[in-house]
Amino acid sequence: MKHALIASAALLALTPVAASAQEKTLTISVYAFAQDDFKSIVYAPFEAKCGCKLVVETGNSVERLAKMEANKANPVVDMAVVSMADALSATRKDLIDKIDTSKLTNFDKLYDLAKDPNGDGMSVGYTFYATSIAYRSDKMKIESWADLLKPKYVGHVAFPNVTTNQGPPALYMLGLALGQDNPDLKAPIAAVGEKKDDIVTFYEKSSQLVQLMQQEEIWAAPIGRFSWAGFTKLDVPVAWATPKEGQTGGMNVMVMTKGSKNQDLALQFMDFWLSTETQTKLAEKLVDSPANSQVKVSDEAANNLTYGEDTVRNLKLIPSAAALDNRAGWLKEWNDTVGQ
Repeated sequence: MKHALIASAALLALTPVAASAQEKTLTISVYAFAQDDFKSIVYAPFEAKCGCKLVVETGNSVERLAKMEANKANPVVDMAVVSMADALSATRKDLIDKIDTSKLTNFDKLYDLAKDPNGDGMSVGYTFYATSIAYRSDKMKIESWADLLKPKYVGHVAFPNVTTNQGPPALYMLGLALGQDNPDLKAPIAAVGEKKDDIVTFYEKSSQLVQLMQQEEIWAAPIGRFSWAGFTKLDVPVAWATPKEGQTGGMNVMVMTKGSKNQDLALQFMDFWLSTETQTKLAEKLVDSPANSQVKVSDEAANNLTYGEDTVRNLKLIPSAAALDNRAGWLKEWNDTVGQ
């Protein structure tokens, strides 16, 4: 009897360990912002649905990609969300696998722009944002990106520094307005350089722009749509420009780590995130603009998002290869010409 009790006790002691070992775990690498919302809208509901555990690692893109590269031989992350350009960088470093989109039931619901952002089958877009010009509609009229440099306006303009997320896209659109569709951005940087003493500031944080506009120090600035909400609360008339050259912006994408042992579970998680229900909840909370074309949101939410087929069709994004291959050149050209 004593031996039987000891054996039973040993079995009971091992049971939790065995159960724990069988629990499915998915490790994801994501941006650090809005994690409380992501936990309630995405992570916890998915865990309940799949009967698995999510391990969430956060940080900026540079840190997270470096970790993926350091662990290339034995991956510790199963899937990640990064920018389009970072996804291409990961592809070039052989860090990610092609995504089997046939296993994504929500894939066909995505805007075409998001289905294969880099044209290599290695990523799927889940959110994007527009970049255009916020401007004082009582002070000026914006019909073209080139209007920012008109003599009567340029002394009231804030322009993004080339080192910011908004800098290269704004320069790219300015280049198109000048008739120069060249990824080296030399023409628009030269044009900005000629007006550098007139431009009010080359900003690095969009948060400073609302106050500058309220104080009438600036009338216009290229911004990302995610910054727009603050401008709508000003007691001066501010409009979002729809220039004839179009709007630009950025896209964040999902990627699958090469060598991950949990690819099927990662695909299930991606599909859950891309679902109409999940993307609608994220959009209504103003966390992400939806890549799922079937998402319908309130007018209030839509006004603060990059939303709707017409808007998406109007986006002109810098190709990832152009961004990766020209970043160093952009910075040198900017420093030599603008000197900020």
